[in-house]
Amino acid sequence: MSDSHTKLIGTWKLVAFDVEYQDSGAREPYFSAAPPSGYLILTPEGRMMALIVGGEREPGQTEGQHAALFHSMIAYSGGYRFEVDQFITTVDVSWNEAWTGTEQVRFYKLDGERLDILTAWMPHPAHPERIARGILSWERAK
Repeated sequence: MSDSHTKLIGTWKLVAFDVEYQDSGAREPYFSAAPPSGYLILTPEGRMMALIVGGEREPGQTEGQHAALFHSMIAYSGGYRFEVDQFITTVDVSWNEAWTGTEQVRFYKLDGERLDILTAWMPHPAHPERIARGILSWERAK
């Protein structure tokens, strides 16, 4: 593992999460409500875990409220490996079974205590008819 890869290991707190659509280049917040929160954890043993939730979530009591909670989150985990300016996670558990068993490619740029990540172009999880990529900014958790 190179020194630049070693610097990614640790816990990162989400600062911003946008989505960019391939067909139009339009960019917007991934979640439309208040800013999201979340964490990305990369362990020295090669395990990645991410949990991101939209802002202004309310506890769910009804089936519809529970569905809204599901649609306002992203969570997955798996083993990861580095390849040049990307890390690739082989997903073994996910909030979205369509991701389980897949490889999720993330391109990254590390600048001190800030980590910027671009996903590969893929079907948008909430709008699979549209191809998009995530643009996420993280800061090292303290």
